[in-house]
Amino acid sequence: MTTTRQDMLQAFDALLQPASFKDYGPNGLQVEGKAEIRKLVSGVTASRALIEAAIAAQADAIFVHHGLFWRGYDGRITGWMKQRIELLIKHDINLFAYHLPLDAHPELGNNAQLGVQLGWQADARFGDQELGFIGSLDALPPAQVAAHIQQTLGRSVTVVTGETPRPIRRMAWCTGGAQGFFEAAMAAGADGFLTGEISEPQAHLARETGVSFFAAGHHATERYGAPAAAAAVAQQLGVAHHFIDIDNPA
Repeated sequence: MTTTRQDMLQAFDALLQPASFKDYGPNGLQVEGKAEIRKLVSGVTASRALIEAAIAAQADAIFVHHGLFWRGYDGRITGWMKQRIELLIKHDINLFAYHLPLDAHPELGNNAQLGVQLGWQADARFGDQELGFIGSLDALPPAQVAAHIQQTLGRSVTVVTGETPRPIRRMAWCTGGAQGFFEAAMAAGADGFLTGEISEPQAHLARETGVSFFAAGHHATERYGAPAAAAAVAQQLGVAHHFIDIDNPA
C-alpha cells in the first residue's frame, strides 16, 4: 500500500491541528521528498542518526517531534545542518515535524502517552496553551512516585522537594523542557510536577514550597507521542510504520 505526500500531510494536520498553536518553528512538512510514500519512520528528533537509520530501513518519510528549523536559529545550511538535509534530499525522504501540537494532543500526544505509560489519568489541563496535564494520585510519598517513574522510563530521576514534602495527591506533568511550567502547576493545585529538565530556579521553589519536582530527561519523557501519532496516521493511510528510538542521555 502507498499514499501520497500530500495525503500524509493532510492527515497529520487534521490529527494535530498545528494552526491552533503558537510555536517555536514550522509544523508540518519541513523537507520535501518523494511524492509517493510506502513506509513511514517515526522518532523523537531529526538527528543524523535517525535519518541514517530511516535510510537503512528504506523509509520514504520521517515523522518527528523535534524538526530541523527553529525560531532564532542561524538560517545557513552548513555543517551539521547541511549533513542532515543532504541525506534527506539525496535519498528523497520527506520530513514531517510537529512540536507543540504533538505535546498537546489529548490521546496520542507526548503528555497523554506519558500518562498512559505511568498509569496516570489527567482530569484537567494547565499552563501556556494548556499544554500541561494534571490528575489525582493516592496521596503517595514523593520517593514512591520517583521510583515508579524511574522503573517505567528506565532512567534515573532527579527529585527536589522540601524538608517536609507533602503527599502527592495531585500530580502534574508536561514533557521535555517544560521546567518553566512549575509555577503554573503549583497554581493548578499540584503537589508534584514531572518534566524532562530542571533549571536552577525550580530547585529553590521546590524546597521552599514542598511541591516535589521530578526531572526524568527530555528525550525519555518525549519518546511516546511520535510513534503513537505516526502509527495512527500510517494505519489510516494504509502504509507501513516503524519507530526508531535513538538513545539520548539528555
